Amino acid sequence: MENLIFCLNATIPVFLLMLLGLFFRAVGIFKEDFVGTMNAFVFKVALPVLLFQELSTQDFSEIWNGRFVLFCFIVTVLCVIFSFICSLLLKNNEARGEFTQASFRSSAALLGISFIQNIYGSAGIAPMMIIGSVPLYNVMAVILLECTRTDRSDKGNRSALVKQTCLGILTNPIILGILIGLFWSACRIPQPVILSKTIRYIANLATPLGLMAMGASFHLKQAVTMIRPTIAATFFKLVLFCAVFLPVAVHFGYRGDSLISILIMLGSPTTVSCFIMAKSMGHDGTLSSGVVMMTTLFSAFTLTGWLYLLKMLGLF
Repeated sequence: MENLIFCLNATIPVFLLMLLGLFFRAVGIFKEDFVGTMNAFVFKVALPVLLFQELSTQDFSEIWNGRFVLFCFIVTVLCVIFSFICSLLLKNNEARGEFTQASFRSSAALLGISFIQNIYGSAGIAPMMIIGSVPLYNVMAVILLECTRTDRSDKGNRSALVKQTCLGILTNPIILGILIGLFWSACRIPQPVILSKTIRYIANLATPLGLMAMGASFHLKQAVTMIRPTIAATFFKLVLFCAVFLPVAVHFGYRGDSLISILIMLGSPTTVSCFIMAKSMGHDGTLSSGVVMMTTLFSAFTLTGWLYLLKMLGLF
């Protein structure tokens, strides 16, 4: 019951923020141009600062586990490949990029650490999971969204396509936030109180603003037209990948907080940055917002179910 209450406390407020954004748009408080500006701010400023904060303040030298990082990396790669192959069944090329990233990207940084802290009282090995998966999440998402966007004037030019894709990756604010955060952590650069508080204030804006902007941009009629891929991506995210890779993790000897970290990586709801990134990189965003909303809604029950199963088997 405590795990169920925690999951509900972690997910329902998120879903309510989306509904608030939808409500604010309906009553005219959020205008279309304002929502676009808010999306741009979250994508270019708030989310990169949040990722920098998460990575720059961790002392990875004390808990470094290269084997675990490699496991998380390989599993993430396999999830990406499987999701992309399945996306080829979609006729809309732009939807393929959104479907793929929504199927494998988790709220690992936002939800993962708080979830594990609630169980163990500390973040444990969760930062290692973040290193193994989150940078790859963002790199692969940028590649997929750049390659499947439809507003390219050089669509038939392969060299120009490669150049534009590489430029999009190198200048992506989220990627830059990760790289700077890792560099800051590796060099153990101190953060004065004034700087750390300022960073925290900006980082705290990312989730609420991003969720409300996502809700304000959500159009139910458009989402219904994408209901099948939305359901498929939600099933991959919350059920399939856990069912396939959790037994593999157990086989390799992972237990306790390591196994819970892998569960969060595989089965937590799709991160809101999927929608923000899709919209900011020229995509419609309807499929992404639908998957984020549906996975957020149902993850309270699926995560609790997986936790209960692992507990019954004595694995944590």
